[in-house]
Amino acid sequence: MSETSTVIRRKGAAAVAASRPLALFATVALGVEELTAGELQRLGASEIQVVRGGVSFGGDRRILYRSLLRLRTASRVLVQLGSFPCASPQELYDGIRALSWTELLTPAMTLAVDCTLRDSAITHSHFAALKAKDAIVDLLRDTTGSRPNIETKAPDLRVNLHIAKNRATVSLDASGAPLDRRGWRLDRNDAPLRETLAAAIMLHTGWDGSVPLLDPMCGSGTLLLEGAAMALGQPAGGGREFGLMRWRDFDRRLWERLLQEEQAAAASSLTVPVLGFDRDPKSIIACRENARRAGLEYAISFDRRPFEDTEPCGHQGVLVMNPPYGVRMGDKSELEGLYRKIGEVFKRRFTGWTAYLLAGDLELARLVGLKPARRFVLFNGPLECRLLKYELY
Repeated sequence: MSETSTVIRRKGAAAVAASRPLALFATVALGVEELTAGELQRLGASEIQVVRGGVSFGGDRRILYRSLLRLRTASRVLVQLGSFPCASPQELYDGIRALSWTELLTPAMTLAVDCTLRDSAITHSHFAALKAKDAIVDLLRDTTGSRPNIETKAPDLRVNLHIAKNRATVSLDASGAPLDRRGWRLDRNDAPLRETLAAAIMLHTGWDGSVPLLDPMCGSGTLLLEGAAMALGQPAGGGREFGLMRWRDFDRRLWERLLQEEQAAAASSLTVPVLGFDRDPKSIIACRENARRAGLEYAISFDRRPFEDTEPCGHQGVLVMNPPYGVRMGDKSELEGLYRKIGEVFKRRFTGWTAYLLAGDLELARLVGLKPARRFVLFNGPLECRLLKYELY
């Protein structure tokens, strides 16, 4: 066989691997599922199905790679390996061992197993994870004579085991670190807003870069950074590493091509002002550093300014804010005056604007004194919140 035909065969095999259908799953915070489904639809995924806390979808390796690069509201992306009945420890062990671990793992690689349980005969997640780990390690030792090491923090292969109603689903975690770790935020204030939640908020606002955007209590700048990146079309995961980059079948050439396509499609600048204010000088310093690392230092202006001095930067625009609500920052009784002041500033200065306020305490939010046009349920960690939309006339 000639060298040319060998190269053609290799390229053909790579094309087949890239187009092989995969069963995929995006884990998300409660209340964000429909937003994530919309993101997946826009990137071309198939068989999209929303469930509580996640979205299942189908696609080939290109869709898998693009989901890591583009999803802004998902926490993790999993690649399903198999599913089997699991009503006993032995069934778990046998089912795990029957999967194709020798194609995925070598003794030189590291391994970790995470487990979640719901309504099953096996009731201890740590025990189930250990049993699954034993099955994988035993198979590798029996077939190769050596076993992989366990590494819980940054393994080469992170296995996700989910057992619900005596059925086990085994997946590989393609993400590595959670997807909210964009790679640009090193400086965090006392109560940082997770990037995935900020993206969900900005998707609810519908802000597309056609009108000014203002956050008068910007903290570490997360809402504005997510909003600006989304309006510019920047890839969410363009500045970080992912778990699947250590997999045996990782196609770096395909990955780099897709990343270049995403970066080339992004706009270079916005035509409207994007402004962030905060009374804390340390927050403003952190915002500017975060924007620099995100490549957005020319798209967003940050300045030290107390909320009561906030002025609009045009006749219309979007104002978005995450004020403190007494859980981690400030005492609730001390915040009552702040929320009344928010309502006064909205009414007196921002006629023609649309404002969005993330409320972790509805009693405080009522002190704004305005009737929300819409309410969206979101979770900030375990805390149920409302994103309140105000049309300011």
